[in-house]
Amino acid sequence: MTTGDGWTAAVRDRLAPGRLLPLGAVAGAWLAERAAREVLDRAASGVPGVVPGALRIGAAAEATVPDPPFPVPPGGLAPGPLRIDAEFAVVAAGRPLPETAEELRAVLLVAAAELGLAVTEADLRVTDLLEEAPATEPPPAPPGHASPETDDPVALAVLLVPGVAAVTAAVGPPVHRAGEAVRVEFAVSAEHPPAEVARAAHEAAAAAAPEGAAVTVLVTEVR
Repeated sequence: MTTGDGWTAAVRDRLAPGRLLPLGAVAGAWLAERAAREVLDRAASGVPGVVPGALRIGAAAEATVPDPPFPVPPGGLAPGPLRIDAEFAVVAAGRPLPETAEELRAVLLVAAAELGLAVTEADLRVTDLLEEAPATEPPPAPPGHASPETDDPVALAVLLVPGVAAVTAAVGPPVHRAGEAVRVEFAVSAEHPPAEVARAAHEAAAAAAPEGAAVTVLVTEVR
């Protein structure tokens, strides 16, 4: 892979929302896996001796839940318990590996809970033992993009919710209507808990949508 190809792949990965994860405490709300992964990676980087690697969030193995009374968005997981699968390297000179792994697991579970994700387990895999922590460089910044303009009353109502940074168009238009279903997507400011903002945004969207509409909200970014 050339340098240009690597840059393009890194940007594409940062722009793609990934699967949509149910916000366990808020009915009808999802968080983009990409946004969750960025927060969890930062938390993992704070554990001494840990160099984070690949991280995925999916449905827990034992998850069997009834169909929700609202539409699940494309690429979305049905509401239910979640599982983190994370790879990491460890700087060999330091604490015993089991101690480091347990701290990492605890940090990831706490960070996930603060996001509002119902993560019940975290499976960790050590990929390398390092003599020293590698020098790190920030990933390439994605191309700048303006927030989409919309005069949809649902979007305008959501934009008034404290903590909503902008409406987005990562999965579809800012407001997607299909029959009696209404879906709105937006970014959340980093200083606000995504689940709390999603709950308030859901209430605002439901109030602005046609009576009886099945409303769902997507948090696609944490800015």
